[in-house]
Amino acid sequence: MEEERLKKLYEFLENDPNDPFTIYAIANELFFEKPEAALKYYNILLKDHPDYVATYYHAAHLFAELGNRQKAEDVYKTGIAICQKLKQQHALAELQSAYNNFLFDDDDD
Repeated sequence: MEEERLKKLYEFLENDPNDPFTIYAIANELFFEKPEAALKYYNILLKDHPDYVATYYHAAHLFAELGNRQKAEDVYKTGIAICQKLKQQHALAELQSAYNNFLFDDDDD
């Protein structure tokens, strides 16, 4: 995580608090080093910008990594439904593949 880049993203967010791309960029920047903070921003996207399809892949993955498999599954399923509704075929294929891997990993337990 580069602090200068994160600082700039927070400035962008202050200027436009409803920009889903900025919220998404902050969440992704925080993903590895501050996952709980990243969840805050993914949850904002899931609640306030449900059609921002890029959110679902990363948010579901993070929920799973943090041990909340039920929430991860819910996010995958919601994201798949939204991708289908919006006819976002590329995002749909990626999300379905990630969801299948998630289910496969669950079978290994």
